[in-house]
Amino acid sequence: MATTERIFNFSAGPAVLPETVLKQAQADLYSLPGVGMSILEVSHRSATFETVIREAEEDLRALLAIPDNYRVLFLQGGASLQFSMIPMNLLPKGGSADYLLTGSWGQGAIKEARKLGQVREAASTAATNFNRLPSAGEIALDPAAAYLHFTSNETIFGVEFQEEPAAGSVPLICDMSSNFVSRPVDIGRYGLIYAGAQKNAGPAGVTIVIVRDDLLDRIPEGLPAMLDYRVMAKNGSMYNTPPCFAIYLCGLVFKWLRNEVGGLAQIHAQNQEKAALLYQAIDGSEGYYQGHAERECRSLMNVTFRLPSEELEKSFLRQATAAGLDGLKGHRSVGGLRASIYNAFPRAGVERLVEFMEQFRKQ
Repeated sequence: MATTERIFNFSAGPAVLPETVLKQAQADLYSLPGVGMSILEVSHRSATFETVIREAEEDLRALLAIPDNYRVLFLQGGASLQFSMIPMNLLPKGGSADYLLTGSWGQGAIKEARKLGQVREAASTAATNFNRLPSAGEIALDPAAAYLHFTSNETIFGVEFQEEPAAGSVPLICDMSSNFVSRPVDIGRYGLIYAGAQKNAGPAGVTIVIVRDDLLDRIPEGLPAMLDYRVMAKNGSMYNTPPCFAIYLCGLVFKWLRNEVGGLAQIHAQNQEKAALLYQAIDGSEGYYQGHAERECRSLMNVTFRLPSEELEKSFLRQATAAGLDGLKGHRSVGGLRASIYNAFPRAGVERLVEFMEQFRKQ
């Protein structure tokens, strides 16, 4: 039966957006105030869209305290295209890059980078099905590496770095797709950060890249224009028509984070509280629910857990969906359940899931 009521969306992405952002977009979809046309119709070369993209960048810079020697790019192709763009731009011929392998997205990044140059696995947790992160002593870095790449939050396995790995003088590169703008970050510790927007920052269709100026000087000549960070930086992310609507929505999300939430420290605290409720339900279930990730490596964004049998998991999913708790099926690499509770996911939804988990266990 069709419904117009909003359910609780635990999907890993595209994920839930703030309701105030959706309502603003709904109002602007037909006609932007003072413009007389939809945001979908506005030219990317117009003064109107120049304001949209400028304010989106300004708000993001304010949220993350991005230093002046970093460029902010709004690109296309998702994080998966960045798996190729990074080595194309920053891995010199004859050089080598270090990668930390902590899950499926790290595997994807390594696979693509190896097509373009030499790659070392500086550490891997594949042996334990990525249920933990490597300790500092397990990471064997090459001081001559072009860069060190890691994935800050592995969406599928539910493990998250609580702080950056030490990279020394080697530029640190991070795929932050699934925990971008979910907490404060010291941008100065990174050479480049990239994130698909569709978890915390906006809708699918735009990828945000934050890159330090000195890395742009390393880029070799002769790259295709659309794959060259320098070209995109020089043209203000508008070498071609950018994903205008997606950038507009990201801008609304950044304003929501700044003006309604109060900043990244505040959203981080909210995320910690939501995750704590869910992990407490798992840990207090007398072994009925079993978390995949080791406790010190648990993600605040993606909570992965199992039930005693696959049949019970199937029954749980059917009943949860019927109760308005959608998107809880785990990835096939892990199985079980996965609750993605990104920035805009409401605490009330976590509380409802915790209640359902207890009812199902007793049942």
